[in-house]
Amino acid sequence: MPITKINAVNLLSILRKIEKRGTLETAHRILQTCGQVFRYAIVTGRAERDISADLRGALKPAVQRHHSHLKDTELPEFLQKLEIYDGSDLTRHAIQLLAITFVRTNELRKATWDEINWATCTWSISAERMKMKKPHMVPLSRQAMDILKDLESRRVEANRYIFQNHINPEKCMSENTILYALYRMGYHSRATGHGFRATASTILNELGFRSDLIELQLAHREKNEVRAAYNHAEYLPERFKMMQWWADYLDAAKQGVTVLDFKKQLFPETEVTHAQLFACYG
Repeated sequence: MPITKINAVNLLSILRKIEKRGTLETAHRILQTCGQVFRYAIVTGRAERDISADLRGALKPAVQRHHSHLKDTELPEFLQKLEIYDGSDLTRHAIQLLAITFVRTNELRKATWDEINWATCTWSISAERMKMKKPHMVPLSRQAMDILKDLESRRVEANRYIFQNHINPEKCMSENTILYALYRMGYHSRATGHGFRATASTILNELGFRSDLIELQLAHREKNEVRAAYNHAEYLPERFKMMQWWADYLDAAKQGVTVLDFKKQLFPETEVTHAQLFACYG
């Protein structure tokens, strides 16, 4: 249809079909996109008004949902299934590294080899690639380095992306690759790539790791810019220890060890404090 012939009733009838499927967020997103198209048509002389504005409040409100994530009791089975995942090794390594580092999925799949510092065992992500537009440094555990070394040994020199697209190696891994792999493993609606962040945050907070360290590792925005710069440099050694603890715990969980049992193996008779957790990784 010519854009000048489309009216609010036409648009709403399409949106209602999407709404009836229960995909409310999609319906709202499409309405926003249609508004962008109409506004572009106005500034280019193709239309006189944005009819999407007439539908404000017409759709059912979208319910904000948290990303599905695994509980600590579900990790052993998941990690065991991941170990024998029969899909691409590249995808399996991507999920393993996502679980170990709990970065955002986009930060992982767009990672490039020049971001990895092999000497300092760090992964530096530029501000342009971060959601909060602040540079982020990820301390890499021994397990994370082993995964990267394995991937590097198979690297084609021309490939700049660590997780390249299997159809076009000059591009990064598709945004749905990890999600579809989780579906294939039987975790539809039970786990997402982003959900590893919630899993790690929940467990580390419950264990007594300082919340500011966890928030730094999650790369959440720090309101105080001076404090943010201070924390970024000052807490890196502690973050290294926390991330190594987390990777060691995931290894233990793969063998069926619960988080509390893992704690007891390190400290069988004492109530563990934050300082003790760090001392054992000194």
